[in-house]
Amino acid sequence: MSAVIMAAMAASAQAQQPGSPERGLRFARQVCSECHLVVKETGRSTNPTAPAFEAIARTPGMTSVALSVALQTSHRTMPNIVIAADDLRDVTAYILSLKERD
Repeated sequence: MSAVIMAAMAASAQAQQPGSPERGLRFARQVCSECHLVVKETGRSTNPTAPAFEAIARTPGMTSVALSVALQTSHRTMPNIVIAADDLRDVTAYILSLKERD
């Protein structure tokens, strides 16, 4: 196989790797918790315009792709934060894990 094809296959495999909810929680606590309620508990986000992560997870139609796009898109009420690919996968996995927890 050519080097280009092998590199493309490796990049595709890496892009499809699931994130780590545990690492995503650590990232969320460090970066997102200033505004969002990042853990599943009764309460509100410190910023009233920032939805709780559980509410985001339970949004109808929320998928990892939709969440990844949302996290990389500018919002009027959210600062533009550059998120590394690994952190993006991890925080996405964490947020979506809140949908399943009770």
